[in-house]
Amino acid sequence: MDIWKELADEGVDKGLLEEMQAFRAAHPAPEEARGRVPAPRFLYYGKEIWEGAAAALLCGQHLLLAGPKATGKNVLAENLAAAFGRPSWDVSMYVNVDAASLVGADTLKVFREGTISKCARLGGFGVLDEVNMAKNEALAVLHATLDFRRVIDVPGYDRIVLDDAARFIGTMNYGYAGTRELNEALVSRFVVMDMPVISPENLEKLLLRGFPQMKHTWVEQFSALFGDLRQKCDSSEISTKALDLRGLLSALHLMEKGIPSGQALELGIINKAFDPFERQLVADAVWARIPRDADRSKLFEG
Repeated sequence: MDIWKELADEGVDKGLLEEMQAFRAAHPAPEEARGRVPAPRFLYYGKEIWEGAAAALLCGQHLLLAGPKATGKNVLAENLAAAFGRPSWDVSMYVNVDAASLVGADTLKVFREGTISKCARLGGFGVLDEVNMAKNEALAVLHATLDFRRVIDVPGYDRIVLDDAARFIGTMNYGYAGTRELNEALVSRFVVMDMPVISPENLEKLLLRGFPQMKHTWVEQFSALFGDLRQKCDSSEISTKALDLRGLLSALHLMEKGIPSGQALELGIINKAFDPFERQLVADAVWARIPRDADRSKLFEG
């Protein structure tokens, strides 16, 4: 994927694109972490979000991507790392994450680097996934890292100064079980972006990118199906379990391999609603749009 052409086609500001390329040239990825520079399969579609996120990162800010399920938070984080040419570290935040696992610890008088400290030293983009699932006490160690000081002080070890190219991108979803309110001091260290729901037009672009052989009629139907499921979630008819863009893409991959549409959609979407009544509501929405017996030749060209 030629990310620069794609962003230009999306209408992203030309001046910002030039600044991003200048950033890449000024901060080449270090040799030991070059393999961590992502090569994204999907592009995040959304001109305003791209421009806001790119401008914030160019200004040295850290990002917090907040939004409901299936808004492309992780896709955008991966895209940003690729566009800026930065190695990426994904840090899964959960209740048992502690300071030592984030910044490192001494082991037999040898300092074992944590993910955050290594990312900081090598000028990477650290993606703090579902940051509002971790304990605030663990995240407190990042305060000096994320503000103007840009340092990590580890007891018994030298001070680690963030590389000029290092940035941190948090993602969060209030709807997931186990989430909590973020510490106000931590939130103040991020530029917060409210991630919008993907539009039907952008979802069609995403489906066509992943499945270029799919007939356009069915691209529209699958996009509309996802919209129907979202409407049912918004009206509290069903939970968000079946509102799964990853599941929809997985189902389409199965169909592309020859699995009938009915079985593929059950595996990818319908069976994710475990309550029988909810599962029936999801199934009714699916079968209203997609026939159960559609095979590969009906859905795809060639």
